[in-house]
Amino acid sequence: MTTQTMRAARLYEGGKPMVIEHLPVPQIRPTEVLVKVKACGIVPNLHNILTNWVKWFPQNPLPKLPATFGLDPAGVIEAVGPQVYDFKVGDRVYVNPGRHCGSCRACRAGNTIACTAYTFNGYFGFTPKSPRMFEDYPYGGLCEYLPAPQYSLVKLPANLSFETAARLGYLGTAYKAMLKANVGPGTTLLINGISGTLGLGAVALALAMGVRKILGTARNQELFQRVKDLAAPGRIEIHTLGTQPIQEWVRQITQGEGVDVVIDALGPGAPHETLTQALKSIHRGGHLVNIGAIAGDVPIDLHWIMDNDIQISGSAWFTTGQGQAMADMVESGVLDLSFFENTAFSLEDVNGAISGIENRHGGFSNYVICP
Repeated sequence: MTTQTMRAARLYEGGKPMVIEHLPVPQIRPTEVLVKVKACGIVPNLHNILTNWVKWFPQNPLPKLPATFGLDPAGVIEAVGPQVYDFKVGDRVYVNPGRHCGSCRACRAGNTIACTAYTFNGYFGFTPKSPRMFEDYPYGGLCEYLPAPQYSLVKLPANLSFETAARLGYLGTAYKAMLKANVGPGTTLLINGISGTLGLGAVALALAMGVRKILGTARNQELFQRVKDLAAPGRIEIHTLGTQPIQEWVRQITQGEGVDVVIDALGPGAPHETLTQALKSIHRGGHLVNIGAIAGDVPIDLHWIMDNDIQISGSAWFTTGQGQAMADMVESGVLDLSFFENTAFSLEDVNGAISGIENRHGGFSNYVICP
């Protein structure tokens, strides 16, 4: 019997181009499905993962090379294991890359993101146990076929394309953060990095969740009006970073009240002042959630935090249930993702897609690989 093969992008050395190889199509376990990948997201941070990660963040393990990366795959189920319950061949799905062990105390309590072996399949890990998880789940989304545990699957509605579904990872990061901060119709929200990949997703979710006023900071003024046009006039206001302290601008816009919640979506290279100034724009009892992973030691006035009953949180990812909620919001029309500019590349063009992502139009661009 001839072994069925698939194409996969393989990384052999950090900083070097990926190589397209033919590998055996993976076998699935009883509780898994085999997904034929239709689209896999190429996120801006992937270049850092492939080149600088070991030096910058040695505490976050990468899979042993050679490896198949790819964070946000979406596709069609080709086969199901005998212990799969609610999915069938032909279902359209997004695969949440968060992998958990199921046996640690956090998993048994239902808090799977706190798993002691929590790992992003096809990306990087969070704990010393992640290398073992990579061995259990060695395939990221940059290949033709992907085995996925049934707990990771989000059913996609007909009005959500595979290309747009491959953006659910960054959308879900923002969604989980806003749920953590109890964002809702009465909220005044500040998004640091509003026009970027994470920030624009936060805008879309905030609008879907009924946020009454959205403030944002960014540098690329060419995108400001496009972001504002996502909502009714006056609902979104944007501040150019570096022109005035953020907290002063916020007080002017809010008539001295400040904001309820800050979502800090700026990346590791952002100056610390953007976060600390945004923090000072929060009124008493407010909440800052960091999702952009600003790097290094950030000076925080803990006495001020205590006096003003402020919360500061990190939020790393989202559950599959939260992913399903986003898909359901798209199906109902509450969550509008039509502004994404999907740019599709073949698997053979993966290296060009990764290097060319710097030319994207902020968060509006959505680069995907379609094997």
